[in-house]
Parts: sequence; structure tokens; C-alpha cells
Amino acid sequence: MTNALLEKYTKLMELLYQFEILQSFQFVDFEKADSELKTKMTEILNNISIIDDLISSNLTNYTIDRLNRVDLSIIRMSVFELMKKELPAEVVINLAVELSKIYTDLDDEKQHKFTNKLLDTIYKNL
Repeated sequence: MTNALLEKYTKLMELLYQFEILQSFQFVDFEKADSELKTKMTEILNNISIIDDLISSNLTNYTIDRLNRVDLSIIRMSVFELMKKELPAEVVINLAVELSKIYTDLDDEKQHKFTNKLLDTIYKNL
């Protein structure tokens, strides 16, 4: 995994998070994003019900509404990438784990392990 790929997916995660909060495309980071990121974000949002159904159906003893919004953004973009199959599943899952380690792990490492297990399960069920 390259730093450029991690940087690209960090920006996408940030855009998805901001959209989740604002429920609108009217924010500076989206307006400044390149066309590739805007397109990917739009594709994810166009498929959000399918993505969320996949997430929900693979959660055990947990519901999608309990996920914090940063984790949800990471997981949504990863599920979308797993569905598209343009990147190897291992790369997609590793990107999600790295983003979780950076942005959502507290001091216990539970979140990135949760994300890893969930995405692995979703991948196996696709």
C-alpha cells in the first residue's frame, strides 16, 4: 500500500464524514476535491442503501446506527471498493484498518480489529 493511496482514501473518508454530518454537498472540501474523488463519493452515495444493507447484515450483536460516523465512513467506502473489485480485497481491508488505527482507535485497538473482522466477513459473503 502506498502513501498516495492512503492519502486518497483519507480524503474520501473525510468527504464522506462531512457529508454524513451535513447531508449536503455544500461544503468547502467537496468543492475543492478533484473530479475523481467527487465521482467516487457520488458513486458511493448512489449505492448507499446496498452498502448499508451489506454492513447491517454482517454485523453481529451490533447495529449500523451504533457505529460512529468516522468508522461508518471508512467502512462504507471499503464495502464499496470490495463490491467494485478494482483493488484486491487485502488492499481495501488494509486501508480501512490503517485509517481506523489513525482516526478511531482509542487506546485499546478494538476498533481496527472490529473493522477488519467486519470487512473480512463482508468480503467472504460477497
